[in-house]
Amino acid sequence: MAEGRGTAEAVDSILVALADPTRRQLLDLLAAQGEATATTLAEQLPVTRQAVVKHLAVLNAAGLVTGGRIGREVRYAVRPAALDATARWMAALAAEWDRRLANIKHAAEAAERDAR
Repeated sequence: MAEGRGTAEAVDSILVALADPTRRQLLDLLAAQGEATATTLAEQLPVTRQAVVKHLAVLNAAGLVTGGRIGREVRYAVRPAALDATARWMAALAAEWDRRLANIKHAAEAAERDAR
């Protein structure tokens, strides 16, 4: 499967961001609530507000959330485009492995027929 360097780096960044369970919880909360501040998110998690802000920075750098200032607050929301791109990459990877496994199966079945 061919992919551009930018695509590979973006997928890497997203997978690193999603590897942490707290960040996945933050995404779940934001998806359910639409948008929220770091303070309201911290109230729902067993981590400090400062930890939430650091996790949100990682999610933001990966393109998974966006933060917009409204007065003194920064309200965060999920950006689904990055998840969609990663899901497409994973689907293409799975299709490539299915193709390879089908070729192996075909070769094994042909070898078995030839051996008879």
